[in-house]
Amino acid sequence: HAIQYLVIVGNLWFSGVDGLSNHGAPPPQRLKNLLDSELDGTRDSKVPIMLPCCYDGLTARLVARAGFEATFMTGFGVSAVNGFPDTQLISFQEMQQACLRVNEGLLSASLEQNRAAIPCIADGDTGYGNAVNVKRTIQGYARTGMAGVMIEDQVSPKRCGHVAGKSVVPLAQAIQRVRAAADARDEYSQQFGAGSGPLILARTDALKTDGFEAGIERCLAFLEAGADMTFLEAPESIEQMQEYCRRVPGPKLANMLEQGSTPILPPAELKEIGYTMAAYPLTLLSASIKVMEESLSRIASGESTDDIILPFAQTKDAVGFTRYATEEDKYKTD
Repeated sequence: HAIQYLVIVGNLWFSGVDGLSNHGAPPPQRLKNLLDSELDGTRDSKVPIMLPCCYDGLTARLVARAGFEATFMTGFGVSAVNGFPDTQLISFQEMQQACLRVNEGLLSASLEQNRAAIPCIADGDTGYGNAVNVKRTIQGYARTGMAGVMIEDQVSPKRCGHVAGKSVVPLAQAIQRVRAAADARDEYSQQFGAGSGPLILARTDALKTDGFEAGIERCLAFLEAGADMTFLEAPESIEQMQEYCRRVPGPKLANMLEQGSTPILPPAELKEIGYTMAAYPLTLLSASIKVMEESLSRIASGESTDDIILPFAQTKDAVGFTRYATEEDKYKTD
């Protein structure tokens, strides 16, 4: 069958046949369809939407090739692979470039799998300035093909939600950030078609700084301001997780950071509590650091690394050589 392509202003989505189309929907619409199916019970799964977090083209490829329905681009990971901690030392432009690399990885995996690329929610931090900067961030990420963008209420420069020293902006300012993000979403859809504006995930870190009730208040205010999804960062007990899910409507994200502040629960239990999505922000990064440090130690001591590395053929396939060879053969002239 022929494959038809529709490329919209850098968003890289498909229209056509052979299983790639998902009805020709842009990434934000595909994410919305996925969220709606989880909320209305038509998604056939005993676990919430699982979001192993990526941070570059390779990790995006690996998540998609593993069969997950969606992913999340973590700012912690993007900062780390650039050699920095997650303290907003990375600029908007660097994050936008990371979005593009992630989308390229998702696109390349989708071509191998003969399916639509899985949607990705990207970390937009605090929006990199005032409310007008927030709008630019949303629309800039949209042009790279991101399905959703997370905007948070920390004071800039922000930091990882599970480390010391964070603070949040006043409620009114936080609401204006979210309102600006929602306006940018709607304006983008008006320009480029219904469903093309990235969904807004509004995050609050107020639980740690101002208490649980303040966190709930902000989540509800963010929904009123136009957010599509909420994220109460760093609840410290199962009871707080349950109360958040009971009192705040709409799609909700659980952040499963190993050794962080939030209890790590089995996915099925998260769904039972009421979470729509479960993100695993540092699992891939932390696992890769562990294996790389072990490899370096063995190299330094002259030990073999054969038992902790992939066969070369598998490594080549993971990074895309298999499809490249097929494409190269298709267009050879000899």
